[in-house]
Amino acid sequence: MMSPEAPQQWAGGPMYHIPVLCEQVLKLLVTDRSGLYVDGTVGGGGHAARLCALLEGEGELLCIDADREALDAASARLRDCPRARFLQANFRELASNLLRLGLRRPAGLMFDLGVSSHQLDEPARGFSFRNTAPLDMRFDRRQSFSAADVVNTYDEARLADVLYRFGEERASRFIARRIIAARPLRTTGDLASAVASAAGGRFLIKSLARVFQAVRIEVNQELPALQTAIREGASLLAPGGRLAVISYHSLEDRIVKEEFRSLAAVSLPSASRLEADTPVVPTIRLITRHPLKPPEEECRQNPRARSAKLRVAERV
Repeated sequence: MMSPEAPQQWAGGPMYHIPVLCEQVLKLLVTDRSGLYVDGTVGGGGHAARLCALLEGEGELLCIDADREALDAASARLRDCPRARFLQANFRELASNLLRLGLRRPAGLMFDLGVSSHQLDEPARGFSFRNTAPLDMRFDRRQSFSAADVVNTYDEARLADVLYRFGEERASRFIARRIIAARPLRTTGDLASAVASAAGGRFLIKSLARVFQAVRIEVNQELPALQTAIREGASLLAPGGRLAVISYHSLEDRIVKEEFRSLAAVSLPSASRLEADTPVVPTIRLITRHPLKPPEEECRQNPRARSAKLRVAERV
């Protein structure tokens, strides 16, 4: 993530974002420097650039992102890294793309979740309530479905459900009612005004953040994509290969924790206390029993890192 105070520089211009928990990721992820590594949400390439510098021998790196702008930024940043190749795709399509490209089993996968600093800070993308822009919020602009479709076509119950489930917004029904009354909404400013009419006062900024997060997650189907990516990613790894996931809010971290726990289980609970649990062969073992968080110094340099949590697992 990028600090709002002072954008760092790299060879291609202003940095797309500052990689969060980079030292911890590299230390725990890289076990075979000659292996294949996949950054499934490459963003501006911060983690990928550091990872590429560690590879040797037959080591290679596949950089994936649904956002074309992010992929272009990463490609420019890693232009001197011949080991790297780039693919525009959603990380939920990891298995099919590795098969299509004829690549070997990865020695490591990493997913840095959520929205990037660049996406938030670029007004035209429509991710932020701090600027007025078209209601977009698509990671992949080849996709037709956008934030405008969510706020203008969902009925009250469905819209309120999105705001409650993905934004954890307690005033979801009242806000959904005000959004529907304000239709048609064309800009982020229109949406922010509708939210303000329902949730004004000292909690407005938090309500705006929750509503915009909820709509963005719905547009990009982020949580189902994360579940698929973790399950497929774990099954694709080479024995001893590792999966590292950085999450930024409780909804993401809960899915990572539950999926890791399920894949690491050695038994399935029986339906009755009179029956023994069913033994199963685990897919992974947990490297981090509890999530790792950025040190205070990193948070001071990059305030957007404060909510980051890193979980790592290894293929057994």
